[in-house]
Amino acid sequence: MQPFKYNPNYNSGSFRHRITFLKLESLKDELGQEIGKDWIEYKKAWAMIKTLKGSEYVNAGSERATITSRFVIHYTEGITAEMRIKYNNRIFDIIEPPINDDEADKTLTILVKEKR
Repeated sequence: MQPFKYNPNYNSGSFRHRITFLKLESLKDELGQEIGKDWIEYKKAWAMIKTLKGSEYVNAGSERATITSRFVIHYTEGITAEMRIKYNNRIFDIIEPPINDDEADKTLTILVKEKR
């Protein structure tokens, strides 16, 4: 068995976490002029979540924690590394482009880092 290789015959119960993909969009006033940017809801999906590692470090006298996780979702087009994921009022930054597992268009693996 290869490490980190998933069984393509997933049990649907594994995808039990409801996540929301957020996309950064420009906000415009009634004249069409850009007045700022905000994260808006792009798409919802069911996901399997696996924690990869957690680390703590001290930076300029303040303690910070980072948690890296892996979200696996059913294959969905349009998901990019410029998006964020919201799960239970927690925000995760996508840290690299989503991976089409085995190029089979069945699942996407998304590596994320939690914003704290």
